[in-house]
Amino acid sequence: MKAKCTVFPLLLLFAFSALFAFAGGGQEMVTKEAYSPEMEEWLKVSKLGPHEGNTQDWAEIERLAKQEGRVVVYSSSSRIANVAETFEATYPEIKLEGYDLGSVQTLEKTIREQDAGVYNADIITTGGSGQVVYELLAKNRIVNFVPDTVGKEISKEMKDPLLVRINEAIVFFYNKETYPAAPPIENIWELITKKWRGKVVLKNPLESESVFMGICTLVEHADEMEAAYRRFAGKKIELSPDVPDAGYEFIYRLLKNDMVLLSSGSKSAEASGKKGQAGPPISIGSFTYIRYDATKGFANEVFRDLDPVTGVIYPTYTGIARQAPRPNAAKLLTTFLLGSPEINPDSVIEEPYTEGKSVELLQGLAPYYEMGSQSPRKDVPPPQAERSGIRWPAIAGPPVRSSCGMKRRRYRIFGSRSRPNR
Repeated sequence: MKAKCTVFPLLLLFAFSALFAFAGGGQEMVTKEAYSPEMEEWLKVSKLGPHEGNTQDWAEIERLAKQEGRVVVYSSSSRIANVAETFEATYPEIKLEGYDLGSVQTLEKTIREQDAGVYNADIITTGGSGQVVYELLAKNRIVNFVPDTVGKEISKEMKDPLLVRINEAIVFFYNKETYPAAPPIENIWELITKKWRGKVVLKNPLESESVFMGICTLVEHADEMEAAYRRFAGKKIELSPDVPDAGYEFIYRLLKNDMVLLSSGSKSAEASGKKGQAGPPISIGSFTYIRYDATKGFANEVFRDLDPVTGVIYPTYTGIARQAPRPNAAKLLTTFLLGSPEINPDSVIEEPYTEGKSVELLQGLAPYYEMGSQSPRKDVPPPQAERSGIRWPAIAGPPVRSSCGMKRRRYRIFGSRSRPNR
């Protein structure tokens, strides 16, 4: 179902609220609440948090996990079903019960159940930096657990304060069948023109923490957005009444230009990528949807040099749920999601990634091993296929103020650049 301007004032209000709520001096500081007596006892028995110890006995963890016999996962990704097939084939004694909830519902379900004293989930894995870090981790609704099987191959920023399971990116797609010679725009501000009225689509940000936080990140780079406007229009931007800067102005004008919201990211990718269209829209969505070019016959292409930004990198986190009934199965699945310790930069990982030797190495990483995703591990080689022709950008570097006011490396723009003003 399409949704246009009727929901946009609410979206803009949420963006303002999120930015002010998380803008607190620019320090990456997570202050956790004190543990309750019940949680303290659970942490001690489960050997988690302050009771984890210096070593992880994986033979014992696996033995106890098999006794527990089940692991329940609340996930923002439908591919948790593919993980379940591989995990259960490797550990037939343990059933993986995965719930594909999307990022917003994953957070809401976790909070609602725990507030009611219901502890059903063992693992929470989702995107949405602000909510995950400040509403789940800081309030002890999840516990960080970094497997020592591969922990040394994960940089500090990818495991502290919370483990990143996979990095993905939000990008801009256009239809390469309709525009074979060159992308239809060069500057992001072209999207607010009459030519593109009603022809910019994305998943409803109020239903996706990752999309919402990505938009917040664009808003926060107001200086770059203002400079890009000057290059686009040849003059200084004139802000609308009560709009504070060029970042917000871009979102405001995009909303007024009848941007279309869809119920899922895959529908957004279809809208831009379906073949045979005379005037296809530009879509904003996860880089990983480029896979539909091969699997569904779409014609999506990623903008490679869009002024001032090509995309926004975002993480999907994973943590063990508070008072998880099956903590050892949760630990075993956490390390499984990150891939085998036997992987190294010279590993030969060939398609199909979900079969044979490749899946033995990738394990739970296999469904996410594709162009548009990147493991937090430094020793995992990139996928061989590079259908989009774009190399994954380096994530290492100094922190940038992004992710709705938090000074973090989690949400980062890439492909941005400074150009001389006209």
